Amino acid sequence: MKDKIVKIDRRTFLKTTSISATGLLLGMHFSCTNTAKKLMGDPSANFSPNVYLNINGSGDVTIIAHRSEMGTGIKTSLPLVLADELEVDWEKVKVVQAVGDAKYGDQNTDGSYSVRMFYPIMRKAGATARRMLEQAAANEWKIDVSECKAKNHEVINSDGDVLGFGYLADKAALLPMPEEHEVKLKSPEEFKFIGKKTSIVDLEDIVTGKAIFGLDTKLEGAKVALVKRPPVAGGKVKSFNADAAMQIPGVQKVFEITSPGFPLQLDAPLGGVVVVADNTWAAMKGRNALKVVWDNGVNGNYDSDAYMETMMQKAKVKGKVRRKQGDADKALQAASKKVEAEFRVHHLSHAPMETPCAMAHFKDGKIEVWAPTQEPQWARGAVGGAVGLEEKNVTVNVTLLGGGFGRKSKPDYVVEAAIISRESGFPIKLLWTREDDIQHDYYHANCAQHISVGLDESGAVNAWRHRTVFPAIGSTSNAKANEPSGAELSQGVLDMPYDIPNVSCESNNASAQVRVGWLRSVANINHAFAIGCVLDEVAEKRGVDPAQNLLDLLGNDRNIDMDALSKEFWNYSEKLEEFPWNTARFRNVIEEVKKLSGWGKSMPAGSAMGIAAHRSFLSYVACVVEVKVENGKVKIPKAYYAVDCGVAVNPERVKAQFEGGAVFGASIGLKSKITVKKGIVQQGNFDTYEVARITDAPVETEVFIVPSNEKPTGVGEPPVPPFAPALCNALYRVTGKRIRQLPITV
Repeated sequence: MKDKIVKIDRRTFLKTTSISATGLLLGMHFSCTNTAKKLMGDPSANFSPNVYLNINGSGDVTIIAHRSEMGTGIKTSLPLVLADELEVDWEKVKVVQAVGDAKYGDQNTDGSYSVRMFYPIMRKAGATARRMLEQAAANEWKIDVSECKAKNHEVINSDGDVLGFGYLADKAALLPMPEEHEVKLKSPEEFKFIGKKTSIVDLEDIVTGKAIFGLDTKLEGAKVALVKRPPVAGGKVKSFNADAAMQIPGVQKVFEITSPGFPLQLDAPLGGVVVVADNTWAAMKGRNALKVVWDNGVNGNYDSDAYMETMMQKAKVKGKVRRKQGDADKALQAASKKVEAEFRVHHLSHAPMETPCAMAHFKDGKIEVWAPTQEPQWARGAVGGAVGLEEKNVTVNVTLLGGGFGRKSKPDYVVEAAIISRESGFPIKLLWTREDDIQHDYYHANCAQHISVGLDESGAVNAWRHRTVFPAIGSTSNAKANEPSGAELSQGVLDMPYDIPNVSCESNNASAQVRVGWLRSVANINHAFAIGCVLDEVAEKRGVDPAQNLLDLLGNDRNIDMDALSKEFWNYSEKLEEFPWNTARFRNVIEEVKKLSGWGKSMPAGSAMGIAAHRSFLSYVACVVEVKVENGKVKIPKAYYAVDCGVAVNPERVKAQFEGGAVFGASIGLKSKITVKKGIVQQGNFDTYEVARITDAPVETEVFIVPSNEKPTGVGEPPVPPFAPALCNALYRVTGKRIRQLPITV
């Protein structure tokens, strides 16, 4: 059974969505999750749609959005695809946010794959409904359906007669589903929304302050909770005294949440002491008044700077070979010229503008939560397990997210709220302060790398050896998972595309000593930085222009058989034959960003441009950063991107993601750094964990989206990896100093 579209009855729709409905009701089933696969493998399993479409007698269209909105525009873009094929008036479309439930299929809004995953079926669903409305009109007029055409919420026949979708909805609901061959998708030339600028559905509510984010959630009788967590990851409460806290007016209860120890799980709370109070101020004062004695556990001596040097020593010696072509060691020994460099990237925090938060109400053997979560189903399962309830008794309502970047896919804070509500007997609004957020994050893995490149007598690159060492995300949950996965290494290492005959890609072991998790573009940050900077050095060693060097090293246009180069290669969960590693597309974005930026033009004194390119999340991106250094301060007048992301469903949102990605990249390049001493994170707020201010961010960011009818690919994460190396390469041209550590010190 493939992805499927069926009619559903009103009772099912009401039961599933709590929305009253008449007219045409369709359910779409996506075969993209384990749940879906189990359903498809069991002939007796009931069909369970993931997303629902309703057209009622008034012509109003309701589409259930099953992904989380955090500024990417996904709550708009996916319904937009369906609406385009359906030929509706967008003003008559209502988008409703789904709760967390397995019936919606994969709801994990992470990894830049929402549009990629659902684009085909959303198109098919819209086209199916359009066909049914056209058939209903044909029956009314007693003509062949080929004489009917849907257009802007109406069906028109060859004589110019018109029937509205509202009139046809009930009649279409009585028709059998059309055969697959009868459903015709639009040609790209017919698109009215796809590829055009469309405002997000929440825009008016957001700009007028009506939108409900996690922090805006209110519930009658709710109390506020704050948690004093162990300062060291995996630490535990030895003892605590709550006498002073209980004297604070408004403090209701103080109790302990047990720590799971280390390694910590990706969905379990850190533990600590909870203060429940009538209001935020009382909860904060109560927490400050707590006297807690901690057992810091196994990570009490963790020093991130010292550990970085330990990792660097490992990066300088032979590691586990994860990709091998020819004999890189022998070629390096025989090389006429060499480039050797080591690179360091420190821990990073997500630091979304809205800190983690959740509302929870445990009552009568059931619990309902409201949370800004990227993964509502994981949250639902984790909450149920923590409070001892079956998932059917757990409801997870998804609010808007004030940023996520991967932090809010981990549901530990949602679980915290649920446990506190059960233990306290109150509806609970759990708050994390900025200090909580930065000192108890799932940090981006710190990383040490050593790259050696060999050139022969003709100046051709004939050897490439890349060694990388960083704590794997899996080691947060499993102490034995101390080597990076193939998926992590396929973010810049195993998937290195340059046509070099002798290659060795190696890793060595490292263990997490803080919580490590995925952050926007994940391991691509570290690897693109090192590779992008080394290639600039190679260009200098070869005596060629840096952009031309990239084009030279790509070799002939081809689809690279990455599976043959490494058995561990991971193509972002897609088959290579469906999403090939195509060097012609990579070459094209480099050429396009050269044109966009005016690459090679003369620059004023103290100014320069740098270039880098990287493929991540199946999208090809090239970036040029223009810098200006005055009195030792770095300014970024302009950044330029060329991106090939296949079909750009909503170009305005693509550009917004790249503009935001440039700011995110500037933060990584210039400001952001987490350090740990004796197991304790040293940064606590934006005064010590710095992000790009307006004076640091690019003044202007230009984005060229390559016109394409290829399958859509990711756009949320791909802007980040090439920015820092492009910035570093530009700064080298101004300062003469090679930068091999992030953040930059000029």
